Amino acid sequence: MPSNPLIPETPVPAKPAAEPVTWQIDPQHSAAHFSIRHMMITNVHGEFKLTGSVMVDPKEFTNSKVEAVIDASTVDTREPARDKHLRSADFFNVEKFPSLTFSSTRINGSPNEGFDLSGNLTIHGVTRDVTFAVEPLSPEMKDPYGNLRMGTSAKAKIDRKDFGLRWNATLETGGVVVGTQVAITLEIELIKSTV
Repeated sequence: MPSNPLIPETPVPAKPAAEPVTWQIDPQHSAAHFSIRHMMITNVHGEFKLTGSVMVDPKEFTNSKVEAVIDASTVDTREPARDKHLRSADFFNVEKFPSLTFSSTRINGSPNEGFDLSGNLTIHGVTRDVTFAVEPLSPEMKDPYGNLRMGTSAKAKIDRKDFGLRWNATLETGGVVVGTQVAITLEIELIKSTV
């Protein structure tokens, strides 16, 4: 039915554009895990505590940003003597380089199907481009305090020598004490205050 030109049409209000939302990494429910070959026999596992933020752009997810900081002094392999060695100048040199950082530069994929998250990873004062394979983001859940939460997991592999972590020792039977390939797994829980 044609509109009556004598009666002005009521404009339909436009939907407000969805603004980017910043979520904080919850350090109490998140961790950066790693594993590396020991004496060419088995893998030794450890973890760090981490903090940071994730800016999610609902209009264009690939414009989202991730910033994360790891406190190098929190390295924990459940062996105090080994942890002390890892904090020393032979490895992380915590006194000179107290933090490991990650700053995203590009995202390929979608939050519902998983995505590749690439960015600048800085360890031991050396920055390299690293890509994490990230699982789909979980649905948002409200915790007992009224805060929204969601989470995901991510994996990557790096060569520690690329970051200047070159210490090693040769075994009498051949081979080395510490492998070079490091597997990284991130368990991330994000929190957004609704207050």
